[in-house]
This record gives sequence, C-alpha cells and structure tokens, in this order.
Amino acid sequence: MHDHDHDHGDNSLDPMTARVKALETILTEKGLVDPAALDAIIESVQTKIGPRNGAKVVARAWSDPDFAARLAEDATSAVAELGYSGRQGEHLQAVFNTQDTHNLVVCTLCSCYPWTVLGLPPVWYKSPPYRARAVRDPRGVLAEFGVTLPESTQIRVWDSTAELRYLVVPERPEGTEGLDEAALAELVTRDAMIGCGLAKVPA
Repeated sequence: MHDHDHDHGDNSLDPMTARVKALETILTEKGLVDPAALDAIIESVQTKIGPRNGAKVVARAWSDPDFAARLAEDATSAVAELGYSGRQGEHLQAVFNTQDTHNLVVCTLCSCYPWTVLGLPPVWYKSPPYRARAVRDPRGVLAEFGVTLPESTQIRVWDSTAELRYLVVPERPEGTEGLDEAALAELVTRDAMIGCGLAKVPA
C-alpha cells in the first residue's frame, strides 16, 4: 500500500494538513526547525513509542486469560488498567484474530485511530487508496502487506469512527509458550495491531 501514497502537492491536502505543511515550511526557512530531526521524532512516535503501549496490552492478553476476557468485554477499561488512557482512546474495542477470522481496521471517512495504544497513524492509513480498498478488497490489500491468508479464513473489516476505535489482538505465534510478557511484546508490531500484519515469529 505504501506505493499509493504519492505527493500531489498542497492542492491534494486537507486544510489542516496544508496549514501544518505551510507552518513547517516557514519554520524551516527561518532555521527554527530541522526537517530531518522532525521526521525522526515523528517516526519514533509512529513506530516505537506509541505502538509499544499496544504491544504490552497484547502481550498481557496472550499471557493472562482473565485480562483477555476483560479486554474483549471492555477494552477501554482493560487498557486503563495498564495506565493507558486519554484522548483518541476513550472508546476502544479489541477484536481478536483466530485461525478462522482475521480482523482489519480502517477509517473510511478520515483517519480515526487509537493513539493511546498505537501512537500516531502511519501515512498509508490516512491515504484514500487504503481507506477505499481495505473495504472493497481486503484480501488484496493484505497481500500487498505480505499477509496471505487461506481462502477459508474470513476477513472482517472494522471501520473506526470518532466514537469507536479498534485494536486488533493478533494470534499468538507458536513456540512462545516459555516467553514472558516483555519478550512477547517484542513480537507485536503496529501493523499486526491494525490487522495488516501478523505477530513476529521468535527467532
């Protein structure tokens, strides 16, 4: 999906994004902002800091059946037990992947996303091609991310809104029975918690 996010200039940006781009340009020209440093900070929040929260939630669910049951019943409350709450995460629902069902999250209207557990949304999540094709052709989209599922596996697409956001709990990989929560969390990726990836298999 990454190759669909082309830069068409400010005319293709929503008003808020265009204003942010303009502000960034002005600050860069005045020497107040280093674009490379800014990109590094954003990348860290997108892929490291934010998703670590969600990875800990998933690892706890894999390790603790009681917590997993609470997460399935009331994800907002269960996640708050681990200290994660706040804006963009007030109303959260966890959906669990199984051998028979794979869950994929999209926001067809804009880019609603559970910041509390996943950090900032990746650029491709906000792109019109992903938002449209995830609904029309979820199996094809997953294949582009390198996820090929058996034809017998049902794919459920969940549409996030401002009122309700989703966290995918991927299947626990085989061969992880002896791992503690910290080691399990290292196997959980941001993409797996959106549903466009799978948990990593331990080396």
